[in-house]
Formats: sequence, C-alpha cells, structure tokens
Amino acid sequence: MPDQINTATTDILEIGYETGGPHDGPLVLLLHGWPEDVRGWRKVSPHLEQAGFRWVAPWSRGFGPTRFHSEDTIRDGSAVALTQDAIDLADHLNYSKFSIVGHDWGARTAYTLAALFPNRLSCITTLALSYSPRGLFPTPSFEQSRRWWYQWFMTTDSGAEAVRADPKGFARQQWETWSPPGWFDEAEFKDTAKSFENPDWMDITLNAYRSRWKEEPSDDRYAPLRKRLASVETLSTPALMIQGDADNCDPPSESEGQDPYFTGNYQRALLEGVGHFPAREAPSAVASEVLSHLKRFTCSTLNQATE
Repeated sequence: MPDQINTATTDILEIGYETGGPHDGPLVLLLHGWPEDVRGWRKVSPHLEQAGFRWVAPWSRGFGPTRFHSEDTIRDGSAVALTQDAIDLADHLNYSKFSIVGHDWGARTAYTLAALFPNRLSCITTLALSYSPRGLFPTPSFEQSRRWWYQWFMTTDSGAEAVRADPKGFARQQWETWSPPGWFDEAEFKDTAKSFENPDWMDITLNAYRSRWKEEPSDDRYAPLRKRLASVETLSTPALMIQGDADNCDPPSESEGQDPYFTGNYQRALLEGVGHFPAREAPSAVASEVLSHLKRFTCSTLNQATE
C-alpha cells in the first residue's frame, strides 16, 4: 500500500482510496473486485490521467485500510451496501455525476448503481461480470456451478471455517485458476494480499457469497435499496462490458445476449487470451476500450466537481 492514503469519512466507514489526474477533470471511480484490491488498476489509471480524467480507486469495505467506525455495524457485503458506499464517496468528493469502471464485485456495483442511481452516472464499464436483472442470483447450470465451487464451499459452515483458517491461500486458488497461467508473480500476489489482512475481510467475504444462496444477516439501512433493486429489469445508462475469452470463472457464455437489458447504448468487447483479471492481464487494451467509452459518453460540463 502507498505511504500516504487518502480517506473519506462516511456515516459508517473510513474509506481509503488512491487518486490521480486533474482535480477539475470528470470523475471516474475504479471499483475493484474479489479477491483483489486497488493495485489492479495501477496500469490502467495512468491512461485515464493522460486523457484528463480524475480517477479515484477506493478499497472496498473489508479491504485494505477501509474501516468500519463501529464494531456493532453488520458486515454486509451485498451489492446494495457497496453501491451506497460508492455514492457516499462521490458525495464526499463533491461530485454530483461520475462514471464507473468496475471489475468483478466492482462490476456488480456498477450495474447496481445504474439500476438505483442512473441520474448520478455518465456511463459504466464492467469487467468480467455480466448483468443480473433485479439483482437476482438464479441457480446456475451444472457447468457454471462447477466453476463457482468456491461460493458453495464458503456457504457450508465447515468450508467457511477452512477459509477463515487460510484466507490468503483460498484467494490464491482463485488467482491460479481463473486466468491462463503466468499472468502474475509471487510478489504481486503478496502485495495485493496485504489488503486481505483487514479485520473485516473474512466477514465481508462470507456475507457477500453466503447471502446469495442462503439467509444471512443484512443491514436494515439498505432495505429500501434492496426493494428498489428487485423491481429493476433494464438499465438506461450507457454500458461497456469487457470480457476475457479465457475467463475460467465467468466465461463469455455468461455475458452473451444481454443487449435486451440495456435501453441505452450497450457494447461488449471480447479480449483474446485474457482471463478473469483484464485490467492486470491486458491493461493497454482495457484502457483503450475504457477511454473510447468514456470520451463518447462523458460530458465534462456535467462531471465537474461541484463547489
């Protein structure tokens, strides 16, 4: 982690984040996934800076330096909770309108933002994860269930205990199997995995996955958002979906034929030979696609920081 970390104080969190680019540029929130952290954006963000965008990459709740104010707050890892965190961060930064580039969990947050707060967004770019209408988690096919073994594993109590005993080892399993071999080195995983030392990482991880398939504690403050999300089928926000064609977690078949769910502009870009971590595996290609999308749908006069 960098020596100096920016922080934003919200009602329930102290959010750590990295940032760069001109202060008067259009804001782009870079939302990381699981098991990841802000390091995943470090080869993409310089391209955004050079193009005049201001980028902010926060550590999600339960990751890195981001902390809850109270031990009593339910460690809710749901998409609506992460969505409210993104809105709170943008409010702290005094931006009324912004764009999102989100990977994995960050992609789900981007879709949820587009469903619940479309007036706040210029456009979204999602990496690796397809859209789930109404925020639902339908039972996947047998083939996809095999890829999602880690979710079922954590849903069992004995599996959750095993993950608690070796969280970094569990995370490494995903890094080693979700993309073609050789895309990361030991030092990079070790540095990223420091974010998993957050005291809430395990609780947020378990809540996020277990709550998809069984009843888990949820924070009542997000109940209105959950209710609204359940009624949203289509998204009007311009969207770009970037998919690696060698993704062994969420393969291209999972993101095919989604055009009917987008009433605004929707595009899907397939990257050859790229797995589940496109921003790390093919940063130049990702940056090119993202910038093309941002320049098309971001209006600088609407994205200036408010005074």
